[in-house]
Amino acid sequence: MSAIDMPLRLPVWQRLFFAIPVFGWLARDAVNAKAEDLYYTTAAIFSMWGCSIMLFGLPGLYIPALMMVPVMFLILVLISRG
Repeated sequence: MSAIDMPLRLPVWQRLFFAIPVFGWLARDAVNAKAEDLYYTTAAIFSMWGCSIMLFGLPGLYIPALMMVPVMFLILVLISRG
């Protein structure tokens, strides 16, 4: 069996992350994305956010938005570094 025929083995941390029931499945679909998979993933994320708003009220709206602040800060730093 040549190197071309061998399947790609993912690192352990990535296999463990993809094994998480809901978020891992969404992440695996986002990594191995076709065009329609990205739309389904986006719809699923917004649906989960909507369910958290229905279940927890205003904290379900604010807490995910506050959790995105460090992520966006990191993205801005990476953009500014070039």
